[in-house]
Amino acid sequence: MAKPLIIVESPTKIRTIKKYVGKEYNVTSTSGHIKDLPPKEFGIDVSDNFKATYLNIKGKQKVITALKTAADNAGEVYLAPDPDREGEAIAYHTAEILKKKDRKFHRVLFHELTRKGIIDALSSPLSLNQNRYNAQQARRILDRLVGYQISPLLWRKVQSNLSAGRVQSVAVRIICEREREIQAFIPEEYWSITADLEGSVPPPFSAKLVKKGDEKLTVPDEETSNRILKELEGQSYIVEKIAKKTKKRTPAPPFNTSKLQQDAINKLKFSAKKTMMIAQQLYEGIDLAQDEPVGLITYMRTDSTRIAVEAALEAQELIRELFGNDYALEAPRFFANKNKVQDAHEAIRPTSVAFTPEKMAPHLSKDQLALYTLIWKRFMASQMQQALIDQTTFSILAGSYQFSASGSQIRFPGFLSLYQPGEDKEGEGKSQDLPELSEGAILKLLQIDPKQHFTSPPPRFSEASLVKELEENGIGRPSTYATILSTIRDKGYVDLVNKYFRPSELGFIVNDLLVENFPDVLDVAFTAKLEGDLDRVETAEMDYIDLLKHFYAPFEKELNRAKEGMLNIKGIGIPTGLSCPQCSNKLHIKIGKNGPFIACNGYPECGYSRNYERDDKGAIHPIEIASHIAEGKFCEKCGKPMAIKQGRFGEFLACTGYPECKNTQSLYSTGPGVKSGVKCPVEGCGGEILEKKSRRGKVFYGCGRYPECTFASWDKPVNKPCPTCGAAYLVEKSTKKEGLFHKCVTEECDYKEAVEEASKES
Repeated sequence: MAKPLIIVESPTKIRTIKKYVGKEYNVTSTSGHIKDLPPKEFGIDVSDNFKATYLNIKGKQKVITALKTAADNAGEVYLAPDPDREGEAIAYHTAEILKKKDRKFHRVLFHELTRKGIIDALSSPLSLNQNRYNAQQARRILDRLVGYQISPLLWRKVQSNLSAGRVQSVAVRIICEREREIQAFIPEEYWSITADLEGSVPPPFSAKLVKKGDEKLTVPDEETSNRILKELEGQSYIVEKIAKKTKKRTPAPPFNTSKLQQDAINKLKFSAKKTMMIAQQLYEGIDLAQDEPVGLITYMRTDSTRIAVEAALEAQELIRELFGNDYALEAPRFFANKNKVQDAHEAIRPTSVAFTPEKMAPHLSKDQLALYTLIWKRFMASQMQQALIDQTTFSILAGSYQFSASGSQIRFPGFLSLYQPGEDKEGEGKSQDLPELSEGAILKLLQIDPKQHFTSPPPRFSEASLVKELEENGIGRPSTYATILSTIRDKGYVDLVNKYFRPSELGFIVNDLLVENFPDVLDVAFTAKLEGDLDRVETAEMDYIDLLKHFYAPFEKELNRAKEGMLNIKGIGIPTGLSCPQCSNKLHIKIGKNGPFIACNGYPECGYSRNYERDDKGAIHPIEIASHIAEGKFCEKCGKPMAIKQGRFGEFLACTGYPECKNTQSLYSTGPGVKSGVKCPVEGCGGEILEKKSRRGKVFYGCGRYPECTFASWDKPVNKPCPTCGAAYLVEKSTKKEGLFHKCVTEECDYKEAVEEASKES
């Protein structure tokens, strides 16, 4: 009789699973999704209860054939894609393809790829979860309804190749609104007054002025500060009151997906995408010895903070061994979840705390070890005793003024001896040691320090703070955050400048149009409610067709209005409030092939147009065309002066004898940009490919001899010839399904090589 077949989602899991199931099962993989909505068609029949048309994904026919061959005469098939909504969809579609009379399908959930996790799952198989699949279908259909109907509007009204997304567009809105808060912010002056004091015993310490009498004191300007300093002259500084308390600090729960991303961004400087990629590797299996792959962490896409009792007990044993009984708990510590939907998954934790970072170091890469250490320490700390922190506050009188000095000391470190949370509130200041003094003690004034300050605007979002904002507002799912952050940058809507998100001009334009025409779809609260509804579909509290109907009825009305009423940027453009310097007509923002620009609405009678930039307050300033003579530069062909011109990829030199002489030169000897080490592929050019940035800040690769050579590519060149066809170089690409890989640039050649396994970001 044919062996039962286990089908997983990622081929990298096969070896790990085979180690534990031996020869009793065959194991194969779907390599991600095998069916999806059609890529170039809408694929949703709205009139027939949103019936979706699923097709085999192009390029997956070999995988599907291999699945059928592997199933052969197997009477039982264990569907083991990832234990989430996307995995459920893969399981459903796999069952559809392999459906056969008398064949039984079982759903198994591998929450950890260890012997126990695999054997337990196979011993207790489940049925396919229709509600979870419906939740995935609903999300996929919602995204299609929005993306495939709003995006064509943007192509017609703004620019081709733009896209809108149900979640990505809300993320862009959050970034745009923060930027406008920053632009509108007006700093306010204030002053602080700090006294450096000394008691009868060391150490000296600092105290801040906080009150006058019983009222909280604010110092708005230098004049007020000087008046206070005058009144403080000659005053005695006396310790009026000493307050002491011991604060208990409880460790944070083990990581869920979003908290892992935030900590890895802040502490390890990983991107969200890199974090998920490495977590996937740790989950799927690491070779600890020859032919011994072991999954080191539990499933890394989870909203839950729940942990298994046996895992907590194992941690307690190791805590006693490593730190002593004082650091261990009498009973495991458990953490409540915010909701119940994803509680089928545990928090992210080590599959065994016995796999300490020190023991794993020889088997892991530097990045793998860094992330594993973070996960291991966070979980272990969650099962350790609270930290006890003694806090002391001095209230100090100086005439009618009151100063305050605070200090803290760790009485018992507890979990802090292993893991330092990265969640301290900003502005708390550095802790200081205070001397042992008594109430009534007279202090010596060493110096008094007045300082001018200005209030700060709200900060721009970093990757970590944007992930936190999305999570707190219920936007999307943590498993999708890495994809969202990548998409909004790839589309040119935002730039990551010094590790902080800033909207591009295109981002502002598209966001404003969408907010005006689709207020519900772009509303944060509305999007969060939709996520909650998807959760309710998964728990069978809501029918997914009802969800789609409730969404689509108002959306369709907005869509129809927008088709007629959305402002056409290609035509009329966006009014700027500025007047044309040539004819006094109004200037409008339009978008051309090189991005946004301003143009006179008196066109074609007036041809004035310019690139523009915005100042810190968002005001528009035209950029005058760079066409001035380049001093000391002359055309080597005709001898006339060269002028600096503005082109698609930046400034270049052009002969002033144009059009009789069309000679051009790069403004730089090697062209602006970073050398790639790859020669330009254009025959006879001889230039070198450079990494450059477009005016939107997007990286591209172009010849250093531009504008003489106009070769340019969005893909990063790799200095390695194609082993199949002999092409001079490969390019680096990355997709959700295939991860990072190198590919031949020749269209007829299909050579491809994997670089590293990337995570599935569903």
